[in-house]
Amino acid sequence: MLTLSIIIVNWNSKNYVRKCLKSIQENGDSLATQVIVVDGGSFDGCDEMINNEFSWVEFVQANNNIGFGQSNNLGATKASGEYLLLLNPDTELKPGALNHLVSSAIRSPELGIMGARLLNSDGTLQTSSVHALPTPLNQFLDSELARRIYPKSSFFGTAKAYSSQKDTEVEAVSGACMLIRSSLFNDIGGFSSCYFMYAEDMDLCFKTRKAGLRNYHCPACEIIHHGGGSSSQQFSKFSTVHMCESLNRYLLINHGSSASNIYKFLTMLNAFIRLPLLTVWYFSSLNNKHSSTNTSIKRWLTIIRWTIGLEDWACKTKFKPTI
Repeated sequence: MLTLSIIIVNWNSKNYVRKCLKSIQENGDSLATQVIVVDGGSFDGCDEMINNEFSWVEFVQANNNIGFGQSNNLGATKASGEYLLLLNPDTELKPGALNHLVSSAIRSPELGIMGARLLNSDGTLQTSSVHALPTPLNQFLDSELARRIYPKSSFFGTAKAYSSQKDTEVEAVSGACMLIRSSLFNDIGGFSSCYFMYAEDMDLCFKTRKAGLRNYHCPACEIIHHGGGSSSQQFSKFSTVHMCESLNRYLLINHGSSASNIYKFLTMLNAFIRLPLLTVWYFSSLNNKHSSTNTSIKRWLTIIRWTIGLEDWACKTKFKPTI
């Protein structure tokens, strides 16, 4: 039996996929490894690139963009490794990463999911390597400013990202890199089909903990995650609404309607607190970043619309992927 099956989900990320596959090729650490790329109906020529440059990679074509979770589920049906490594296309392995990750997993009999130490493109630590599972309160208080002021706060679950000595138990790890036993992935039903994008990784971490297992952060396994700097991304109404809807679904499914209703109320309250402050800051002479402030204003206006039901298209859509 193969030791490891690596699953990479692509949607129009050909250049990232090429770099990711090259890093696997160069830093595979002699492990018996199977690599599967699942494509969700891209039009970037990824299939041709893999066929020409990486013939050893198994390419799986979905009929359309079925989402991150369901694409990984599809890849898992083709996997033959004892472990699954669910890897984002915008990642690159550092030397020794796979050996560290698999060795740590083998030493952890109660393992649920093992995550890596994620680095930004410039080599700095990405604190989203680990995080707390969502609650209405931590989502209400979460902000980039709070994380900058209190980067090692246990409240947000990011403190253990700074551990550089040994594997550490955490509530949840980033979906950019998740190692899990194939048998366990199948036993807990893989990723839930309730999510199209966002929160499916947290839901999977919740399910492993519910099964009595432990999730770990492996600081010795370092992986570059180019897409981790979310603050630099442009405003997207589609992404903003899906983020809110997915977090709401996570709370509703795992903690009930009360948690969902509290989350919606606190999210609306958060928006009404932030928007006046952002507006004043936008017109302040001290503000030389009007573009980013304007992006934040658009985001919170969209969030208000979602909380009062004016952006309910994501809620009404029952996600039923076609594979």
